[in-house]
Amino acid sequence: MKNLFLFLMLATCITISAQKTGPKIVSAEMDYKFGDIKDGEIVTHNFKIFNKGDELLKIIEVKASCGCTAVSPEKNELNPNESTTIKVDFNSTGRSGLQSKTVYVTSNDPQNPQIRITFSANVIQEQKETTQAVDRPILKLGTTQHNFGTIKEGDVVEYSIPFQNAGKKDLVISDIQESCSCTVTELSSKTIMPGKYGSLKIKFDSKDRTGKVSRTVTVVSNDTLNPKQTITIFVNIEKKD
Repeated sequence: MKNLFLFLMLATCITISAQKTGPKIVSAEMDYKFGDIKDGEIVTHNFKIFNKGDELLKIIEVKASCGCTAVSPEKNELNPNESTTIKVDFNSTGRSGLQSKTVYVTSNDPQNPQIRITFSANVIQEQKETTQAVDRPILKLGTTQHNFGTIKEGDVVEYSIPFQNAGKKDLVISDIQESCSCTVTELSSKTIMPGKYGSLKIKFDSKDRTGKVSRTVTVVSNDTLNPKQTITIFVNIEKKD
């Protein structure tokens, strides 16, 4: 009888332990679009973050992919079922065209230690600037850099960068030059009509690489004033256990 009681107690403890999920970070939305904004305008959005687990969630770090974005969490520790907001400010000064940025949120969630939330905006220049010498194809990249954050050795990560033909003639992308065989690119289309958008998908393979790495991808087009535009990617690769 005593052995049966001990067995039942052990089984109960194992069941309770197996049901524990730990902290679990969840964002109410993974992407937000500001739409059209004016050059120099500062726009703000609050991303809502939840702890859907059964243990204390600790937000360790929040950082953005570029210096034009400021991020700040309302609080860094969430009990089960609690929520907080991460305020994102985007400063469009000196930027034009479609912009796409990423915010990295690192926590103690054992299953998903880092989530990525993104936002985009189309920055419109004043009329006097947009009417100058546009009788040509104009390539406007959504961003010229992207930080993949921290990944494990062997992981393959990808990111799509939007771009626009802001000119009045067809934009033709003739070549994509990659600085390393570790990157693979995929264009949505080589020819973009005036005013239309496309995307460039960049895949990075971290196999046999560790530490902080930066690589470049150069887009070659018939934009006569800027025929070559370079995108820099950054990643911190941790050695696999």
